[in-house]
Amino acid sequence: MKKWMAAASVLLTIGLLAGGCGGGGDKKAEAPAAGNGMKIVEVKGEKEADLIPQAKKEGKVRVYSITSRISKAGAAFEKKYGIKVEATDMKDFELIDKITTEVKAKAEGADFVIAQDSGRVYGELLSTGYLQNYVPADLEDQIPAENRKPLVFLYMNKVLMYNNENGKPAPIKNLWELTDPKNKGKFFFKSPLQEGINANFLTMLTKPENADKLAKAYKDLYGKDLKLTTKNAGYEWIKMAFQNGLVMGSSDTKMTESIGVKGQNINSIGLLNYSKIRYAAKKNLALGVADTVTPFAGFYYPEYVLLVKDAKHPAAAKLFIRFLMTEEGYKYWQSDMGSYSGNKTLKGAKGDKALSEWAKVLVGDDPQFIFEHRAEVEEFISKLI
Repeated sequence: MKKWMAAASVLLTIGLLAGGCGGGGDKKAEAPAAGNGMKIVEVKGEKEADLIPQAKKEGKVRVYSITSRISKAGAAFEKKYGIKVEATDMKDFELIDKITTEVKAKAEGADFVIAQDSGRVYGELLSTGYLQNYVPADLEDQIPAENRKPLVFLYMNKVLMYNNENGKPAPIKNLWELTDPKNKGKFFFKSPLQEGINANFLTMLTKPENADKLAKAYKDLYGKDLKLTTKNAGYEWIKMAFQNGLVMGSSDTKMTESIGVKGQNINSIGLLNYSKIRYAAKKNLALGVADTVTPFAGFYYPEYVLLVKDAKHPAAAKLFIRFLMTEEGYKYWQSDMGSYSGNKTLKGAKGDKALSEWAKVLVGDDPQFIFEHRAEVEEFISKLI
């Protein structure tokens, strides 16, 4: 863990230069997190009716969030329950560092968080007990088991997007084409030195089963086996992509705008938040999704909603978490492509595919693998820059 944090700190510096809670009486138990061997603290679920009087007595709730839309959801929650919401929007690394510092110091801070960067959340916040898991008792049957430990507020995806002006097809069909000299300098990718999600995507490419799929895709494209100069095909793809002039941007929004400009005959491609597809209409851009690229057309990952250890307003936090897991709270994310609730009864944006369909063509997120291997991948990347 120390090695991971040290590597992350060094890489962040390089990147900048380059460019529970629950109050007294809650029953807590150690439970294995779904899909891995880590332990997380579980706080007993409660029903809305039981929480309301306690929450109203507390009078307010504080939340740290990696999404600014929490302010709109907070206003709706405040209007419904009469409980004041103090919402702070921050970057994922800022949230993780702030929670760590405040909980260690027993300082009053957030009551709950919406957090991403799963490897760090697992390894630094959940395994330490700084964050704790809470599933609303009266919504449990609506939330699949795989989304409960820890509680997934929603899934997001990053997909390969390109300029589709005049209906032109995607410039690539195979991920290895991004390493081909003919596409040199045409692949846009938010710097993994600045965003954990993109570092996680690269880390997941090195997971053996994903590396095997990449090796097969290479042979399918070139008719010969990949000659390795690194540990596996995942590392090899990373190396070759960086050496082919990968463009590391600082903003998915800016990269989307650059790729989608009309009248410039642009044939670049970027791994971008699918939610940015809305800019096609809002900003008059030409944007298409290369969702048939093999073996992967992008990445999907969770945003968790979790209680903070020793929160000062536990009932209000639980009530707000419940609110976010219902139509009333989720609707502030629901209208955009690329947001998929952890509650199976809530539908995504009109015209979007279900997450189960996206999962067939995207790399998934494995928090334990990411926590255990991202430092190695980051060290590898640092040598390529």
